[in-house]
Order: sequence, then C-alpha cells, then structure tokens
Amino acid sequence: MKYPQAKLSVAIACGGTGGHLFPGLAIAEELLHHNCEVTLLVSPKEVDQRVVKNVCGMEVVTLPAIGLSAGNPGEFIKCFWRSYKVSRTSFRNNPPRAVLAMGGFTSAPPILASKHFQAATFIHEANTIPGRANRWLSPWVDEAFVYFRETAPRLTNSSVSVTGMPVRFQFQPMDASTCRIALGLAPQRPTLLVMGGSQGAESINQLMIDAAPQLAAKVPTLQFLHLTGPEGMERVRKAYAAGQQKAVVQPFLTEMELALGAATVAVSRAGASSLAELAAMQLPAILIPYPTAADDHQFYNARAFAEAGAARMVGQKTVTPGILAELVTGLVSNEKEREHIRAVLRQRHVPDAAARIAERILNVIHERDAVAGKGTGSGSKTPIALEDTGLKEPPNQKSQPCMVSARPTMDTWNSK
Repeated sequence: MKYPQAKLSVAIACGGTGGHLFPGLAIAEELLHHNCEVTLLVSPKEVDQRVVKNVCGMEVVTLPAIGLSAGNPGEFIKCFWRSYKVSRTSFRNNPPRAVLAMGGFTSAPPILASKHFQAATFIHEANTIPGRANRWLSPWVDEAFVYFRETAPRLTNSSVSVTGMPVRFQFQPMDASTCRIALGLAPQRPTLLVMGGSQGAESINQLMIDAAPQLAAKVPTLQFLHLTGPEGMERVRKAYAAGQQKAVVQPFLTEMELALGAATVAVSRAGASSLAELAAMQLPAILIPYPTAADDHQFYNARAFAEAGAARMVGQKTVTPGILAELVTGLVSNEKEREHIRAVLRQRHVPDAAARIAERILNVIHERDAVAGKGTGSGSKTPIALEDTGLKEPPNQKSQPCMVSARPTMDTWNSK
C-alpha cells in the first residue's frame, strides 16, 4: 500500500528497559520506511540514553519518569506529572497522529497527554502476564498488540491482535565464526553466551563463576562471552582468568546480534525481548527466569518457550552449578538436540511483527481520516488487511488479529 506523501507523526513511548526500548526502535524503523516522523519517548536511565545516542532520523524526548515501588509513591506521582507535562509540550509542538506505548513506567504519561490531540492510541504487551502499566492503560487505548497468544484475554480491550514481538532487522542468523572474530573470540571454539538482561544479573554471574570449573572439565574447548551488567565485571573477569579459561567479559553490548550470532548456547533471563531475539537468531538457550519479576512474568514467558521445546528452563532457587554445567554440556555436545530447538524457534519467530504493527497504526490513522472525510493526501485509500501482509505467526496463532471481547476484571490479574 502507498501511504500519503505528507509525513505523519507517530510517538513511541519505549523507555525504561532494553525489553521496552529495542522493540520500540524496531517499530520506529518500520515507520521511517513509511515516510513518518517518529518521536521516541524514553527515560533518563543509562540503558536508554546510551542506545538513543545512535538513533538517526528520529526525535528523542527524555521523560523524568521513574518506576513505582513501595517506598516511592510520592516521588513516582511527582515524576509522573512532570512526564505528562513534558509529553504534552512535545505533542503541542509536533502533534502526533498516533501514540504507541511499549509498556513500563514511561507508557502512561504520553498516552494520557495524547488525548488532548485526538491521537490514535496503542499499547504493545510483550509478556504472557501483562505489566501493571499496560493493565491500567488497556481499557483506554484504541488497540492492543501482544507477543503471546495467552496474553490476549488478560487485557481489558475489545481489539487485541497477536502480532509477535518486534526485533530489530539486524537479528537474523549469522556466521558464527565471523561474529566470534569480531568480538575477540576464537572462531572455531564452541561459545557459551551468558546474559542477565540489559542490567545484568548478579545471581547468574555468581552461578557461572561457580559452574565454570566444571564446564572446563566437561568441555575443555568451551569459551565464554559473558555480559555482566554494570556491576561485577571485574570480579567475573578475574574468575575466568584464574581458571585460565578463554572469556570475553563486558558489562553490556549494543551489538547484541553479534553476541547471539557468536554463541553455540546461551544462558539467559526470560524477558520477552530476549526471548524474541533468541528466536530470531535461532539460538538454543537455558532460561533462568528472574524470580522477583512483577507477577512472576518471566517464569510464564520461560514456561511457554520450554513447553514448546524452544528452550530449556531451570529455576533460580533450584539450579546449582552442577545442574547448570550438565545442561550446558548436554546442549553444546548434542548437535541433533540443538537443531531440534532451532527448528522450534524458527516456528515461533514472527519476522514481520514490527512491520505488521506499523501497518496497523497507519491503517487506523487512514481509517480515521476517511471517517472524518479529511483525506490524507495522495495514495491508496484502501487500508491493508493484516492477513495480506504475509505474516508467519508462531504455532497456535492465527494469521489475522485475535479479537477478544470477554475479559476478566483488572482485580483478577492484580490479585495473582
């Protein structure tokens, strides 16, 4: 479909964590391809500010938002109000035709501010158990997009589409040797990637320090690519050096596609964005869900992958260095098992998720203009049907939007 020549302005609230930011960037890139003006609304957190330094062709607005916790309700409300005012000022200067919120604490202020500008509103929920912000916003937005089909009945919205999880275009299977050389690793040696999310995970760091000697004994050629987060990098690096093990240790990598491309197997948390990137890169993984994640959502994300055969899963409270060493050894040494997991991951990956969401946002804008009799310039006036976009959805997902009308109450999910 050809969209009008005049640029449409779309705002995306996607700050707070890499799991919100990177999918939002993937959708933003698709919208740029459709000649849109894109504004990213992010948080002051280091992960957001480091990544947005490298974006091109988009306006970036930093909201003074913080997450809500038991000890900061007053500060949360103050920062929420300030974020609302910053959003409203930004929208007054450049009124958006649509606002998409990716979940998290930067989501609500822009959605509320957009109501003053008659913008179409959307949310994307990445996890099987919706986050607090999206549970609260879902009755008030025009449409909701979800990664997991199980999420649809847990949102109070009459229009929920199972779209999959957007990942950036860089995430596709790559030559492992080339990726390893780029990261300073030996090109032919099996590689274990260890990552705890954009902030790292101290418990996984310690678990790997304790498991590394056993892994060295079981798979002497194994090398490590360990992303520690901002804390603990030197301690982890010294532990590998003491064991004379080949390891590249970094707090964080912007080029995560290289890290995933270099790996034979990964040890990972179970954030939705990480899972989507594992699926896109077809990388077998051992998932250790973050046990104190809100509503235990990482457990349910990991369980969905494990039950489908797309990953292995172990609980943080039950895993030991010996158990982890056995799991890693089993996957590294068994090519047939890894290929089976890769086949399942190929089925779960939705390569057109970002394009599908971008198309739907633009279609809604077009439909609104048609109803209002505005017209938006040149180009076709027939919206694209989502089922015509060539989307390949995971098993048990349909190729058209999943429209859900009967919903549980918000209290049902808050009481989990």
